[in-house]
Amino acid sequence: MPQIIFLPHEEYCPEGAVIEVEPGISICDAALQNDIPIEHACEKSCACTTCHVYVREGFDSLEEASELEEDYLDKAWGVDPDSRLSCQAIVADEDLVIEIPKYTINMVSEAPH
Repeated sequence: MPQIIFLPHEEYCPEGAVIEVEPGISICDAALQNDIPIEHACEKSCACTTCHVYVREGFDSLEEASELEEDYLDKAWGVDPDSRLSCQAIVADEDLVIEIPKYTINMVSEAPH
């Protein structure tokens, strides 16, 4: 079973986390099921950028981003070549190392970020 290693993030997982997941789950769902409260303002429908993550290792094991996902990534804060929307990135059979960005652009949330 592949592992997802979440690098430490001040707000969501200060100690970092290592979780085992079944292939076929999104990175976002895996995080949420393991008490890592990653934002997902559009309810995981690929309609915002709040669940943006960096896939630091294992990026090539993921299916390519759709054109819609690419369009939203263009609007995300701090995008780099390892960027994906975690609601759209489906775990395959390789381990992943995930970094949650320090900031997110959330035009829906009332909470300050």
